[in-house]
Amino acid sequence: MNRLPGRRWTGPVGISVIALLLFTLASAAGAHSTDQPYLYVFVTESGIDGRAELAIGDVEKALGLDLSGDDVAIEATLRDNAETLHRYLADHITISTADGERPIEFGAVDLFREGSTELAFAVIQYTAGGHTTIPQTLDIRFDPFFDEVDGKDGLLLISGGFELGEFTTAKETLVNVDADERQSLVDLGADGRWGNFRSSISLGVNHIETGPDHILFILALLIPSVLVFTDRWEPLAGFGAGLWRVLKIATFFTLAHSITFTLAGMGWLPTPPAKIVEATIAISIAAAALHTLKPVMPNREWILSFVFGLFHGMGFASLVSDLSVTRSSQLISLLGRNVGIEIGQVVVILLLFPGLYLLRRTPFYQPFVIVASTALAAVALLWTVERLAEVDLGTDGLVDSFASVPRGYWLSLAFAALGAVAFVWSHRNDRLIDPVR
Repeated sequence: MNRLPGRRWTGPVGISVIALLLFTLASAAGAHSTDQPYLYVFVTESGIDGRAELAIGDVEKALGLDLSGDDVAIEATLRDNAETLHRYLADHITISTADGERPIEFGAVDLFREGSTELAFAVIQYTAGGHTTIPQTLDIRFDPFFDEVDGKDGLLLISGGFELGEFTTAKETLVNVDADERQSLVDLGADGRWGNFRSSISLGVNHIETGPDHILFILALLIPSVLVFTDRWEPLAGFGAGLWRVLKIATFFTLAHSITFTLAGMGWLPTPPAKIVEATIAISIAAAALHTLKPVMPNREWILSFVFGLFHGMGFASLVSDLSVTRSSQLISLLGRNVGIEIGQVVVILLLFPGLYLLRRTPFYQPFVIVASTALAAVALLWTVERLAEVDLGTDGLVDSFASVPRGYWLSLAFAALGAVAFVWSHRNDRLIDPVR
């Protein structure tokens, strides 16, 4: 009978020490922002104004500006090129009401950097004309860098509107825009909380789709989920047992990242610099993959998913931690994005689990485990080097070649089909491995 090799090389104390060391590393607190372009739209009783916030890395890439040096030099360069920024935004922002398109006038340009974070933003003020009657709807197009940067999306944050028939500046609406949906019609009389929640769900799903590191972490934990460890890895007997193990892994990952996602997103938990969080996420993928080759906590992968899920939550928290909105809007956005992230995770599991389950009893699973886990560990270690040293080794392009949407969907379906073929072939040739009962 074919068996999968493996041995235990540490235990609960070891993984606790690893977690403690990582948390100690994470203690150097700093803000963590995303590089999404933001458009703040403030609707008042007399007019519309606001600001656009653009990550300087995107500005440098799209407009060819040299934004090196300290913050004083960067801000001076931005202000010297204010007209260039104004012209670019004029081509990428339109705000219309029932009376037609509003003329936009751009103003002061400043640099914004929160704390000691690596990401900084060019902040451009604007006004969009006055009015005597408060508009009922806003038709907004906002698409900076969507054509220059693959996968770029943005966020509209509209403040002001009607609540129970009265105008209130406390009302806030969040809307996601991307390359496929660059324009949004915002109803200022609708319940902003429900709109925020729906938009936040979309952002959460999109974060999983555009965040292959989270997908690879789930994959690394899914690989042994259809196996049980005795003195070595062996296939589980039934579908229910395998599904239960997957559910435990996913549930504890959800609990963990929900904790840090909420605490950090609300600003109650200081987060380390972005590169530390991202490097730790990469390390989590390597640890999960190496666990399959040399089990850390066999049959208790849920502990690994919980420990490292805490760090993934810090990465997710950047989605809302830097939004200039009220606490209630942040909480709604946190809840919606958490739901969206869970939907994305469920989709990943549903796509990958059938192929793993069908393949687990075939003689092909052993080489698959070794090759896949080794490849995941190698990719994760490259990511770790890239993120800590801030160099580009081409890892993102390599991962996107198989984990991007929709290519990843088709590959998952092909993997399930290959698993079915392998199972049928093994059954006909009496090569199926006996499961552990």
